[in-house]
Amino acid sequence: MIGQIRGKLLEKQPPEIVVDVAGMGYEIQMPMTSFYQLPAAGEEVTVYTHFVVREDAQLLFGFADKMERGLFRELIKANGVGPKLGLTILSGMSASQFLSAVQHEDVSALVAMPGIGKKTAERLVVELKDRLAKFGKAQDISLPTLPMDESPGQTMVPVNDVREEAASALVSLGYKPAQASKMVAGVYQDEMDSEAVIREALKAAL
Repeated sequence: MIGQIRGKLLEKQPPEIVVDVAGMGYEIQMPMTSFYQLPAAGEEVTVYTHFVVREDAQLLFGFADKMERGLFRELIKANGVGPKLGLTILSGMSASQFLSAVQHEDVSALVAMPGIGKKTAERLVVELKDRLAKFGKAQDISLPTLPMDESPGQTMVPVNDVREEAASALVSLGYKPAQASKMVAGVYQDEMDSEAVIREALKAAL
């Protein structure tokens, strides 16, 4: 089991990063709530990881802290929830928001995530409410926000590229292409980078 990786952050392409550890590049998929907290490319980063082995692939999922990784591990134990859906849920909600939704049986908040219908949301609440008690009582906090002029690694990118990158990331998280494009168009403002667009699009979807 690979539980933690520390090295140089080589690439950031939401929702995936590449971390160089002693000359070996690890591809790691991250929920956007963790992605927002990354330093600029070229800096050192520590990522808490969960390793998934399938017949056709070996996948690394990364998280900014152990709490979010713990929630991810509980999520993928739930019936009908795989790593991709777990990543989607923790991209649209912070760890605390997800805990709050389960503890307060807020099915409507869970249904807002792509790939989660009402029955799945209700099942998640039933299966996870007791199991998530070990994480303590959730505090209702919003997704991490970064002023645009201080976002790590921000560079001037053509508008079309910013929108396409943001839409591509949303599709990777489970949204349909047309829906992703609409979400991006609804929040995009001049001088926003792709991370800011993704963050605002996911917030607006809740």
